[in-house]
Amino acid sequence: MTAPADEHVETDQPLDRDPTAVQTEAPSPDPAAYLRGYHATAAVRGAAELTKGAGYVLRRAFEQSTTPGRNTRDAQRWWRHVMTRRRPQWHNDQEIVFETPIARLRDFSQGSTDDVVPTLVLPPQAGHDSCIVDFQPRQSQMMVLRECGLTRAFTLDWVGATRATSGTTISDYIAVVDRAVEHCGGRVNLVGDCQGGWLATIYAAIHPDKVNTLTLAGAPIDFHAGETPIGASSRVMTQRFGQLPYRAMVAAGGGNMPGAFVLGGFIAIRPEAEIAKHVDLLRNLDDPGAIARYEAFEDWFKHTQDVPGTFYLWLVEHLFAGNELINGELEVDGERVDMRNIACPLFLLGGATDHITPPVQVFAAAEHVSTPADQVTKRTAPGGHLGLFMGNQALRHEWPPLMTAVAEHSRPHGGRRSA
Repeated sequence: MTAPADEHVETDQPLDRDPTAVQTEAPSPDPAAYLRGYHATAAVRGAAELTKGAGYVLRRAFEQSTTPGRNTRDAQRWWRHVMTRRRPQWHNDQEIVFETPIARLRDFSQGSTDDVVPTLVLPPQAGHDSCIVDFQPRQSQMMVLRECGLTRAFTLDWVGATRATSGTTISDYIAVVDRAVEHCGGRVNLVGDCQGGWLATIYAAIHPDKVNTLTLAGAPIDFHAGETPIGASSRVMTQRFGQLPYRAMVAAGGGNMPGAFVLGGFIAIRPEAEIAKHVDLLRNLDDPGAIARYEAFEDWFKHTQDVPGTFYLWLVEHLFAGNELINGELEVDGERVDMRNIACPLFLLGGATDHITPPVQVFAAAEHVSTPADQVTKRTAPGGHLGLFMGNQALRHEWPPLMTAVAEHSRPHGGRRSA
């Protein structure tokens, strides 16, 4: 799943003292106790940020150089920025080459006919728009692919669920991935971000002959490795109540998991980040660049879309709770999903401070595939979850080496490359 803030608000804390820090060891035998500690610490952090924010507001209000009229105008400007949200946009040149009720395929190749294996990205799907992979003109995972030589670049774009698509299943998503692969030529470099990562892994295990390389970023493959608030809460909920709480949320969404519910859960994980973000907005009301960055992120983060209810309940039961992909028990259409079928080059990227999907959950993939050890690359980025997909640090320094290596596996000797 996705996180409530980008890498600019991640904080590093000692792992042995802070329940909210990224945990790399085995999950707690008492997830309820872990959650109590986590949320208590999160509440303290949230209160601390709220106190700092209130202190800043009061100091600002009583500054001799700040008049009551100026304070009022600034408050109005701040409130307008907080409340005005627009639909997030795709930024770089691309075209929709096919569309289904659950997904679109966007082609970023821009006319390239290079003799290179096409690359297909599966973005996160957790209540937000897929344009995170093309977040800004100069912050675009899709453009990084092209710049690294993967000029035939495609991405799926998940369509928000409606009542008509509430019954969408994992089989439907596998089918739309397969259609995209066939459109690309029948064999691709598959890149999976977050939830797109486990979907990519399932597809690669079912269709290993169609995957040239597999790249997973911030993707929960071993859902029970390490400890996270999402993992612990799903264990507590399912152990005590089965799927009843999740079914109730889907019922409240008219058959779908409301994106607004998912957003609220993410904010609750790091309340201090949400508070700090809005205090920073007040501090930077006269900085157009800061305002633009705030609006770009908030437009993406706060514009939610629903997840199909049938699909959501399936992933809670079989992945979050059952961890069946790693256990070797997962079945799709009566066929067991065996990760040992995957033998292609494997590239794994985790975020050092990722509290949604710690690196241990991503790197576990290497222990369950047949890819030779010398063809497995693991890389840890110095940031959090969303920073892996949209952050400048990851896009400038972490993705290029990985994608350059993918490109080396993707071009026949002497293959031509257009400008």
